[in-house]
Amino acid sequence: MPTLTFHGHACFVLEHERTRLIIDPFLTGNPKAVVAPAKIPKLDAVLVTHGHGDHLGDAVALAKRDGALLVAPFELAEVCGERGAPNVHAMAIGGAHDFRFGRVKVVNAVHGGTIADDTRHSPPCGYVVTLGGTRVYHCGDTALTLDMQLLQGGVDVMLVPIGDNYTMGIEDAARAVEFVAPRTVIPMHFGTFPVIDVDPEAFRRRVGAGADVVILRPGESWRR
Repeated sequence: MPTLTFHGHACFVLEHERTRLIIDPFLTGNPKAVVAPAKIPKLDAVLVTHGHGDHLGDAVALAKRDGALLVAPFELAEVCGERGAPNVHAMAIGGAHDFRFGRVKVVNAVHGGTIADDTRHSPPCGYVVTLGGTRVYHCGDTALTLDMQLLQGGVDVMLVPIGDNYTMGIEDAARAVEFVAPRTVIPMHFGTFPVIDVDPEAFRRRVGAGADVVILRPGESWRR
């Protein structure tokens, strides 16, 4: 079972044995982050769900620092390569690939596709990462979508946005949990800014017995 560490907003570090990857590393400028990019241990991979600044964040800088593989949707991967990421792997929704650290499947997300500081667009996505035999679904920024039902039975841990306004709110996020039926769900993308400041305990109550809801504060880790 991998260890998951939450760094605020939608940023998680996943570790298993000697493998470490980060998803959506928004650390610089993140008012909830309790660690600077320089303090993140050496990474094997950086995964980015979409090009908004609060998700792309420090991805290129971290990939350059460690020579880490950067995984992103095709157009965003191209931009990251142009910005100096040394090892880029482009993917598209519906595709999967077996990397040395584990398997990554790209799944649909319904959100904007603007790339920070660029005129191009790239479709947003979520990822199902299989690491150490555990299937972790990072939803990315998304609305509730019936596509989530296709993942039922294929997810152990679900990282789901609950902040509303830009993504699902609590009610829709709880419905998403019903669709996917994970064993464990960790809420994300809330509390970073006033417009997404919601109560994660209200989400826990809404999910009820449907899944084990684990609420992490930035800097906290979870491992079953």
